[in-house]
Amino acid sequence: MRPYGRQLPRSDLRVRLDGGAQAHVRRRHLQRRHHEQLLEPAGHQRPQVDTLTPRTRLVTLPLGGNDVGFSSVLATCARVAATDRDGTPCKQYFTAGGKDVLAERVATMEGRVHDVLAEIKRRSPAVKVIVVGYPALFPDNGVGCAEVPFAKGDFAYLRDTTKQANAALRRQANAEGAHASYADTYAPTVGHDMCQPREERWIESLTPAANTAAAHPNASGQFAMAVATLRQIYKP
Repeated sequence: MRPYGRQLPRSDLRVRLDGGAQAHVRRRHLQRRHHEQLLEPAGHQRPQVDTLTPRTRLVTLPLGGNDVGFSSVLATCARVAATDRDGTPCKQYFTAGGKDVLAERVATMEGRVHDVLAEIKRRSPAVKVIVVGYPALFPDNGVGCAEVPFAKGDFAYLRDTTKQANAALRRQANAEGAHASYADTYAPTVGHDMCQPREERWIESLTPAANTAAAHPNASGQFAMAVATLRQIYKP
């Protein structure tokens, strides 16, 4: 699957934080990586913030599903769906004991994003950061489909969790004032979620098409996300 960052013109991005690339390089291949790698080394690689300098002017901060454990969440939702096809077994699983585990993960993610943004600003005071949100993975109306093996009531729960994550990202971007902005990729992908017919689908289902990944944007989705990001890059 081609990362959405590859859709961006080469002249637009000068920094990437996905694989330890040097600051000020021309736009190469953006990957969706877990943002903790920004502050901590990944294997033999150095922390990604080490690529930043006082001369850095632009950083995009795209967050992948691992930031709230979406891969394992989707696997769990599919596994427990058989226990109550018309109910909300996945929601019940993650809210057992009176607390919402996914809401707690979103809160933890928000704190980490806050720390990442502070560290980026400390290293690059004149930088502009584009925080890229999650697309509409699930139907915005909360109504599911047979192709995606979740219980009917859990689609709304997963949609709401996605929106909570996006709200957290938007809050942190807004808190930075002129130094950061939020790229909304949810709104432009509504109606193109994993439950839509394949020709209208921008987010792949759990049985993806060739050369795509399950629960990830396909080429059309990547393009839509790139456009949303570019709008924020060019925004005064």
